[in-house]
Amino acid sequence: MQIIRLKALSDNYIFVLYDTSKNIAAVVDPAEAEPVLKKLNQLQAELVAIFNTHHHGDHVGGNTQLMQKFPQVRVYGGIEDRGRIPGQQVFLQQGDRVQFADRIGEVIFVPGHTRAHIAYYFPPESAKEPGELFCGDTLFAGGCGRLFEGTPTQMVDSLNKLRDLPDNTRIWCAHEYTFKNLQFALTVDGNNADLQSRYQQVKLCRTQGEATIPSLLGVEKRTNPFLRYTEPQLQSTVNSKDAVQTFARLRGMKDRF
Repeated sequence: MQIIRLKALSDNYIFVLYDTSKNIAAVVDPAEAEPVLKKLNQLQAELVAIFNTHHHGDHVGGNTQLMQKFPQVRVYGGIEDRGRIPGQQVFLQQGDRVQFADRIGEVIFVPGHTRAHIAYYFPPESAKEPGELFCGDTLFAGGCGRLFEGTPTQMVDSLNKLRDLPDNTRIWCAHEYTFKNLQFALTVDGNNADLQSRYQQVKLCRTQGEATIPSLLGVEKRTNPFLRYTEPQLQSTVNSKDAVQTFARLRGMKDRF
């Protein structure tokens, strides 16, 4: 399973999954159809699946046009998003499985950003290879999604599920927010040497116009404040010893940043 990252809109990423042996493809969160159609034409591949993480327009905007071009495509999304994802045919919940290119993906229910958000996790095929996590707007490189429909308690529970995955899991999140996220992170976790180093790396990367996605979960655990809400230093920063309250206060600070 090859993963091809496409730019869309102002800062979105779309991910095309490509099975080289069968010459078929799937797409994760097609914000718009044109970049996907262009890539599929280059590959001469048939689109067989659309994996949506949630219903927001910048994640499902290309669904209808892709379905018109590929009538046999299957559209996947969370069961709680029934009626909100264009063309949805498969309704997924925690513990369900999806299959593509002889890989089995696990569905993780991660409400918080929205009430129905799901993520797709493809475990590694061997100990030397990374797992692949398509987490939409739940976890970002250096940050997390805003709470539009969920609560801090839900989001912490969702982030805990993702934090429990192996450190070598690649994080394929849907936006290029990393530099701004790390700018905020330094205001609350500025003594973190790993964070300082990562900030400089990302700054150089973005100056050169390079993408920061995918990230690695192990890096996120060391540098992303929204996975570090149990750290005493961060709890002290927001004057709380409670993980959920610490997260909520950090999220509120980020909302105003």
